[in-house]
Amino acid sequence: MTSVSVSGGVVLVTGGAGFIGSHVVDDLIASGHHVRVLDVLLPSAHAARPDYLHPGAEHVFADLTEVSAVERVLDGVVAVSHQASMVGLGTDFADVSSYVHHNDAGTAALLLALHRARFTGRIVLGSSMVVYGEGRYRCDVHDVVTPPPRSDERLAAGIFEPSCPECGRDLAPEAIGEDAPVDPRNVYAATKLHQEHLCASYAREHGSPFVALRYHNVYGPRMPRDTPYAGVASIFRSALASGAAPKVFEDGAQRRDFVHVRDVAAANVLALQDQAPPGVFNVASGDPRTVGEMADALASFNGNGLRPVVTGSYRLGDVRHVFASIDRARRELGYAPAIAFTEGMREFAVAPLRGTSQL
Repeated sequence: MTSVSVSGGVVLVTGGAGFIGSHVVDDLIASGHHVRVLDVLLPSAHAARPDYLHPGAEHVFADLTEVSAVERVLDGVVAVSHQASMVGLGTDFADVSSYVHHNDAGTAALLLALHRARFTGRIVLGSSMVVYGEGRYRCDVHDVVTPPPRSDERLAAGIFEPSCPECGRDLAPEAIGEDAPVDPRNVYAATKLHQEHLCASYAREHGSPFVALRYHNVYGPRMPRDTPYAGVASIFRSALASGAAPKVFEDGAQRRDFVHVRDVAAANVLALQDQAPPGVFNVASGDPRTVGEMADALASFNGNGLRPVVTGSYRLGDVRHVFASIDRARRELGYAPAIAFTEGMREFAVAPLRGTSQL
């Protein structure tokens, strides 16, 4: 294979039947691209073949972790959108083998198949903001600092905010840029960073343009429901659909950037264009909100009268604040998020969720 224009061949989308991947497929086809999907329909994400799959794409249902399966779908492929991933924090550390198998071994199998095919085309990876660990913080005395992981003792005492590791003062959270040090603090985060490293290694050796898109908290139609592998927005939305109040961890003041899936898909199409520079880019809304605000918005727009319950519970793998600077994506990719928080939450509050086999 040789490096040619994306418009001149097939774009392979791994995980293209999933939440984000299927929207990427839709946008690519709408932009005039030929698309081939490779997806295993993982039971933790799919109860059955989804009914939203675009009829204009070629769908191949096979296991990404099998090199031979990947080799069979590479004919005519000039670019790869790698969206396949086991997502979320899962249940506990017992999930470690599954995460490493699907995320790391799956990426390795994809890259080995590309290597055998002498592929030098563009690779775009759906990465995650979880690689940062905690977000960016500033101390009044010590400037920008990196707080250590929050301890069980502090969290149990209801002390949720990280403090300055030098003087113990309160910290002010700030938008994090792509040049921040990475500090993955759970298994999922470690696998996402390893995906970036594997793809970057391939790109250096083969001369392939490589783009890593670090998604922040993506939400929107087609999210899986009622599963520990879904995001917090889906968990809250599923609770409301079942007639239960969303349960908000900690005090609800943890800040995130909730970005609509259609904006994420648009960023992927931009990153796949020949003129897009290689590199790492945050994909977010640029409008951070608290988890409590998100729960309140969903409950209000859902209309069933339920209100969120702030529980004070916590998970050691969670971080307090992480939200993005999207200046680089705006400047270098031309990324411009179009769906505002209120508009997106109003839609998502009543949008159908995708069933899984782990209900």
